[in-house]
Amino acid sequence: MKRCTVRYLLFSVALSCAATVAAAQPKPLPGKGLSQHPFLYCGEWQNSSTSQQVMYIVREGKIAWSYTNPLKGELGDCTMLSNGNIVFSRQFGASEIAPDKKIVWNYDGPPGAEIHTTYPMGKDRVLIMQNGNPAKLMVIQKATGKVEKELVLQTRDATSVHGQFRHIRPTRAGTFLVAHMDLGKVVEYDADGKEIWSVAAPSAWAAVRLKNGNTLISGNEKGYIREVNPKGETVWEINKNDLPGIPLYTVQEVDRLANGNTLINNWAGSLPMADWPTAVQLIEVTPGKKVVWALRDWKTLGPASSTQVLNEPGVPENGDLQR
Repeated sequence: MKRCTVRYLLFSVALSCAATVAAAQPKPLPGKGLSQHPFLYCGEWQNSSTSQQVMYIVREGKIAWSYTNPLKGELGDCTMLSNGNIVFSRQFGASEIAPDKKIVWNYDGPPGAEIHTTYPMGKDRVLIMQNGNPAKLMVIQKATGKVEKELVLQTRDATSVHGQFRHIRPTRAGTFLVAHMDLGKVVEYDADGKEIWSVAAPSAWAAVRLKNGNTLISGNEKGYIREVNPKGETVWEINKNDLPGIPLYTVQEVDRLANGNTLINNWAGSLPMADWPTAVQLIEVTPGKKVVWALRDWKTLGPASSTQVLNEPGVPENGDLQR
């Protein structure tokens, strides 16, 4: 009887230990990890906002190319052009880099300014949002450095530069869609800087005009994605705890893919650094809010701010990726 009792106790302990180990293991995430898509990836504040900020190209589940910015500043907006060059923001300036890692175009912001939007407008021009006093939306001709367009935009506090704007985008109609992060709204301006549409959006990080006429917005505050119609009505949204087991933190760039899914950059910088490895960096969801890809790979990549899926149809510098 005693032997049976001992065996039973040992068996119970073994089961308990196995259950503890199983509970400690994270559940497998949907999708194929790094192999799900080829993609370009960059993120703000990779352990430090001052140096060693890295941009990556991932192909076939591996890092195929990377670039470490030698200058001070965060990487927050990056787009690969059809020729393989990449235009990117680096907080205190903007650059274009070729596959051989040569800088082929460069713009340094003035003292006290910050740049978190750098987006191509055709092959020859680039859109920049220069946070500052005053804050300026600028379209620059790359070959000559000429500022083709300059619009001074409203801010909540002209002296609090860092939190004014993140991503802004041109539209097919020739207007500009601006996420006013510090004012908590998204505003569409015409080519002359006149406000023609707006909608409230707390801590708006980015906004994209979709082909259906709606606007896709990401929110820095409390983590949300929201699609609104031209009347400003929310027709689709995901909030912080809507995806089981995958909480949203600071939602930065969001993109509508050609298959109708939405790609979310779930930046984890709002968490203590020790907790970053628990966060999912990229999330792809269907219109029905089913997660088909969730990437958590902190051994390979850092925080997520801007991601471009590289096998999407269309010419990036023509705005074709804004769906």
